[in-house]
Amino acid sequence: MDGATEFERLRPVMFGLAYRLLGSAAEAEDVVQDAYPKWAGAERESITSPRAWLAKVVTNLCLNRLTSARAQRERYVGPWLPEPVLTSDDVLGPLETAEQRDSVSLAMMVLLEQLSPVERAVFVLKEAFAYSHREIGAILDVSEVNSRQLHRRARKALDRSPERRVSNPRQLEKLVESFLSAARDGDLPALESLLTADVTAWSDGGGKATAARRPVHGAAKVARLYAGMFAGAGQVSIGILEVNGEPAVVARAGDVLFGILGFEVVGGRIRGLRAVANPEKLAFLSGQLSRSGWPAGSGGWKLS
Repeated sequence: MDGATEFERLRPVMFGLAYRLLGSAAEAEDVVQDAYPKWAGAERESITSPRAWLAKVVTNLCLNRLTSARAQRERYVGPWLPEPVLTSDDVLGPLETAEQRDSVSLAMMVLLEQLSPVERAVFVLKEAFAYSHREIGAILDVSEVNSRQLHRRARKALDRSPERRVSNPRQLEKLVESFLSAARDGDLPALESLLTADVTAWSDGGGKATAARRPVHGAAKVARLYAGMFAGAGQVSIGILEVNGEPAVVARAGDVLFGILGFEVVGGRIRGLRAVANPEKLAFLSGQLSRSGWPAGSGGWKLS
């Protein structure tokens, strides 16, 4: 297999790794492109595992970006959320189990922001890609013992976060359908019954789209927010697609995608809602949908 063919074979793995480390599909694509000249210029006869070699390159390119990304996110207008990605085409790798879906959920991607760059790298390499600590040590140029320590620290930090539970996809989809129906009908009691008492709604407009610049807390306030939003939706088409491994609401007007809404569910109720309206963050998902023939015949599009 020639070098270019091998690189293309491993492109989805590299993209999935970079996306989990950066939370940005656009930056993940840039990282993969930056990795190619290094691969093309390498003495491949000395590379025993192209997958591990490229994982090292991609991880280090991401670590270089993460430091500046943190500073940029501190200046971000309103809540920062990761770029949504359509995952029904396995662009982030297989998502067959609850754990695999959880690894790319919007909720998990936000939680990963709590970790230091190197902790995040260890956690992702271990949890999402099943690298051994010996392999992770070689990728990050740390000892196997240090890799284990970093992994424990990352797990401890995430374990202190609120309980994360992934529902059965069909059960979650039915809950999303019920939410949409109640929101469109303006049925506040029905909406509140689907929400936990401590529910929080985040909206990411980045100063480029209309969105709440502060999180909204509590079932009553969140229910009013979305009842009002859907009541004023007008000619907007609403669908349910698999985004970041879970059913999400996708809204469009004509051929223009202008928002997605993801759900975090615990105990059969919605505890978190994450809306992305920043057009820059929707560009990758919009491109995915266009390539799939969206809006006509877009696979997985389910009107509600």
